[in-house]
Amino acid sequence: MQTRNLGSQGLKVTALGLGCMGMSDFYGSRDDAESTATIHLALDRGLRFLDTADMYGPHTNEVLVGKAVKSWQGGHRDDVVIATKFGIVRTGEGPMDRRIDGSAKYVKQACEGSLQRLGLDTIDLYYQHRVDPNTPIEETVSAMADLVREGKVRYIGLSEAGPETIRRANKVHPITAVQTEYSIWTRDPEEGVLETCRALGIGFVAYSPLGRGFLTGEFKSWEDIPEDDYRKHHPRFAGENFQKNLKLVKKIEELAENKGCSSAQLAIAWVLAQGDDIVPIPGTKRRKYLEQNLGALDVRLTAAELKAIEAIAPKGTVAGTRYPESMMSTVGR
Repeated sequence: MQTRNLGSQGLKVTALGLGCMGMSDFYGSRDDAESTATIHLALDRGLRFLDTADMYGPHTNEVLVGKAVKSWQGGHRDDVVIATKFGIVRTGEGPMDRRIDGSAKYVKQACEGSLQRLGLDTIDLYYQHRVDPNTPIEETVSAMADLVREGKVRYIGLSEAGPETIRRANKVHPITAVQTEYSIWTRDPEEGVLETCRALGIGFVAYSPLGRGFLTGEFKSWEDIPEDDYRKHHPRFAGENFQKNLKLVKKIEELAENKGCSSAQLAIAWVLAQGDDIVPIPGTKRRKYLEQNLGALDVRLTAAELKAIEAIAPKGTVAGTRYPESMMSTVGR
């Protein structure tokens, strides 16, 4: 398995990670047995970077990941880098029922909960899931730095933070990684975040490199999305936006066919090709999709192929925002 340095603080991870969110929440029904088998297969195949968060479930995804790693027979806990997040507090049953808390008191409370659910003494990489507009980033990161000094966290990161926030945070304590959505159809990080990370020696973790599944070609119509799947509420998956974006995916599928790979593999390979400091974490809860995603590591895109993808999907091509309006206000802070 290929590895990459994540930031300049000493953290090394596999070039591909596994996003575990959909195993417990948001993307339809749960199957803990298949999800556990998927995690075990990932670890068996050499993937050693797992991503979760306390708000997935809520809480149940951390329990699932912790148990899966503990029951894995192919190695030891120390072989696996586990990343989790705090800061989004679920306040109701709906996916939009939430608030953000970055207060020092909550940071430490959340960490204790995550350690217990994951069954860990130390979290490898601990992210602030969303920036709290009501708490100075200095307060939040100072509390995270305390956790590092106490041995409860090895490295700290930020998720969906803006360039200025990243710079302010890094002055308090070195930030190892910034996690943001990044894919062929979500190019937001290119507007300052990637540049800032590279200037400060911060690694970049790309979540949803498959466009929440859209870039795989899995969805041919809006009806293909399960009723209990929160993508039903995303602008890119709705109405005219869906049809416009479907045309883009068909062009990507044509490129992938010419390349001799799947559209999912092409999409992941594109993210990997954007820099050795970038680690994509495609999510899946099924072994068959995991196998396909791992195949992306063998796909090498030529300069001509990257140029062709850029011609198909330049920045601003995708129809619709990546989140509903209420959630868009929480990213890029």
